[in-house]
Amino acid sequence: MTVWRKSSYSGSSGDCVEIGHGVGVRDSKAPATHLSVSAEAWSAFLSTIKKTAPHR
Repeated sequence: MTVWRKSSYSGSSGDCVEIGHGVGVRDSKAPATHLSVSAEAWSAFLSTIKKTAPHR
């Protein structure tokens, strides 16, 4: 069983992105379906987001 955690950017709404360690990414509205992501792709994604996203 994978433990999914909600994105910190989702706030208190029920509509959010969830991340499952070693599994991928899913939409909380469709939890039975997820997008598999390799560790390398996830690291590249996070690196890009950190460089381009506005700071809160």
